[in-house]
Amino acid sequence: MIQTPEFWVAVAFVILMAVFAYFGVHTTVAKALDRRSERIQAELNEARQLKDEAAKLVADYRARRASAEREAEEIITNAQAEAQRIAAEAKAKMEEFVERRTKSAENKIAQAEAQALADVRSAAADAAVTAAASIMSQSVKGQLADDLLDKGIAEVRSKLN
Repeated sequence: MIQTPEFWVAVAFVILMAVFAYFGVHTTVAKALDRRSERIQAELNEARQLKDEAAKLVADYRARRASAEREAEEIITNAQAEAQRIAAEAKAKMEEFVERRTKSAENKIAQAEAQALADVRSAAADAAVTAAASIMSQSVKGQLADDLLDKGIAEVRSKLN
């Protein structure tokens, strides 16, 4: 048994373990493993914290996006309502303008008719006066003719004007 290589490997392993135990290598290895475990745990905690922060940021950005979408919809709705209001105002103003222009044109036509009627009456009165004057001057002579002429002219003017 002493002659086998496995025996000597086992003895060397036991001696090596005894030397490691004597110099406290096992505590150094344990401390190194503990430090590594703590570092890994810290990295895991940091990763968890970063994941939580990222989730909060994602939720915040989603909320902001939803808010922006609602605001955009409100702006579009308001713009459409404003456009309809402006169109209705423009239509009302146009109708009012057309109505005013129509009334103005009707007033001008009525004034022109009244003026034409007055002109026709005036011309008819002048023609009647002239005709009456010529008829009277041919049929009646003297002072009586002048009195009748003046009376007739006054009567025709009062009736026609």
